[in-house]
Amino acid sequence: MLFSVELLVTGFLVILALILFLSTASDRRGSKRYPIIGHALELIRNKDRRVEWTTELLQASPSATVAVRLLDRQRILTADPAAVQHILKTKFDNYPKGEDSRAILFDMLGDGIFNADGASWKLQRQVSSHEFNTKSLRHFVNHVVDAEVSDRLIPTLSAAAASGGVLDLQDILQRFAFDNVCKIAFGYDPEYLLPSLPEAEFPIAFEDATVISTYRFISMFPLIWKVKKVLNIGSEKRLKEAVGLIRDFAKGVVMEKKAELEKRSALDSVDLLSRFLSSGHSDEEFVRDIVISFILAGRDTTSAALTWFFWLISEHPEVEGKICQEIGEKSENLMFEDVKNMAYTHAALCESMRLYPPVPMDTKIAEDDDVLPDGTKVKKGTRITYHPYAMGRLERIWGPDWAEFKPERWLKKSEEESDGEKWVFVARDPYSYPVFQAGPRVCLGKEMAFLQMKRVVAGILSNFKVVPAVEEGFKPVYVSFMTAKMKGGFPVKFESREK
Repeated sequence: MLFSVELLVTGFLVILALILFLSTASDRRGSKRYPIIGHALELIRNKDRRVEWTTELLQASPSATVAVRLLDRQRILTADPAAVQHILKTKFDNYPKGEDSRAILFDMLGDGIFNADGASWKLQRQVSSHEFNTKSLRHFVNHVVDAEVSDRLIPTLSAAAASGGVLDLQDILQRFAFDNVCKIAFGYDPEYLLPSLPEAEFPIAFEDATVISTYRFISMFPLIWKVKKVLNIGSEKRLKEAVGLIRDFAKGVVMEKKAELEKRSALDSVDLLSRFLSSGHSDEEFVRDIVISFILAGRDTTSAALTWFFWLISEHPEVEGKICQEIGEKSENLMFEDVKNMAYTHAALCESMRLYPPVPMDTKIAEDDDVLPDGTKVKKGTRITYHPYAMGRLERIWGPDWAEFKPERWLKKSEEESDGEKWVFVARDPYSYPVFQAGPRVCLGKEMAFLQMKRVVAGILSNFKVVPAVEEGFKPVYVSFMTAKMKGGFPVKFESREK
C-alpha cells in the first residue's frame, strides 16, 4: 500500500513538472530546484544515494552550507566547521534534537540519551560519565574486550581460516560489539559471538527498527507513515513488531539486573545499568530506553567503523604493513597501555572514519531564529544537519589529497626519539572532524570505542590476513540509516599469518 501511495505522489509531481514546463532554478551547485516542489524530484532521483548527493551539493558550495527545499519545508545542510561549532557549542541551547525528531524516533529510542534533551539528557549523561573513567576503561580492555577477542573472536576466525570458508566480517564485528556493550554496560552476556554463530531474533528486529525509523526521518510525506501507524499496516506494523521484540529483550536485561541487585548489595563490577538502578531511577520504561540507546551506540558504530577500516587496509597493503609492524612491537598479551599507545593504528582508524563515518549526518532543530557564521539565516523550526561524511571530503579542510587514504595526515615524528622513527598522533579540531560529535554532546564513549577497535585490529591482524572474497573490481556501497553499513555485508577469507 505504501508503495502505491508513494508512486501516485511521485507520479503527480512528475506530471506537474511536465505540464507546467517548470523552469528549473539550476543553481551553481547543479541541483535542480523547481517552483512549488523545490528539490523534491532531485531527492527522489537520488533516494538511494542521499548521502553522496548532499555531499556533492556541499562540495560545490563556496560556503559549504546549502538550503534544500522540499515542498513547503526548508532544510539546511552544512559542512562548514565554523557552522558546526556554532550549532554544537556556541548556540548549543538553540539547537536541541527537537520535538519533531524526538517524535519520529520515539517508538524505537523512547527517552534514551540519543533521543533526549534538557534535564533527561543531562541526567543520563551525568550517570553514564562514571562508566568512562580510566579505571573502567582499563577493566574494559584488560578483561571484557580481551576475553571476547581471545575466547570468541580468534577461535571463530581460526576455524574459518582452517576450512577456507567465507565469513561476513560486518556480521562478525556486530556480534562482537553486541556482546561487548552488553557486558560492559549491563553486566550481561548475550553470547552472540559463539562458534555456531547463532541466529537471534533481537539483532534482526534491531536492524528492521533502525531502517524503518530512518525512513520515517527522511520521508518527504510524514503523513504517510503516520497514517500507516494508526492503521497498523506495512512498515509501521513491522516497526511495532520489531520494537516489541527489542523492548522485551531490554526489559529482560533490566529485570535480571534488578534481581541481581536485590540479592547482592555490592557488585564486584558496577556496570552502567547498575548505576542507574542504584541511583533511584528504577522506572522500567526509562531504564529500558537507556538500554536500547546504549546497544545502538555500542553495537552499530564501532562495527561499522571497523568494517570500512578492514576494507581500506585490504586496498592499501602498505598501511597494513605499518600497522602490523606497530603490533609486533607490543607485548604478546596486549594490555591497556599497549593498546592506548598504538599511534599509527589510531591514526589509520581516524582516517578510515574520515572517509566512512559511522554516523554520516546528524540533525538538530532551531528553537529560535538564528544566523550562521557565514550569514545563512535559520528560521525557527528549521532542521539543520551537519554532515561528517561531506566534511571528510572537503578540500578546504583536508587539502587536495582528501580522497587518499593517508593515516600519516594524523601523525608527526616524535622529537624525543633520536632516530625520529616514533610516531605521535595529532588530533584534529573536533568541529572539522565531528565524527564523535563535539561540544556538550561529544560522545562519552569515544576513548572506549578507540580502545576496543585497536584491540580488535591487533587481535585480528597479528593472527590473520583479511582477504576480501569479492570479484575483481568490487566496490562496496556505503548505506546510511541511523548508522552506516556496507551494503550486503563484507565477505572475507582469513589467511593464518606466520608468527
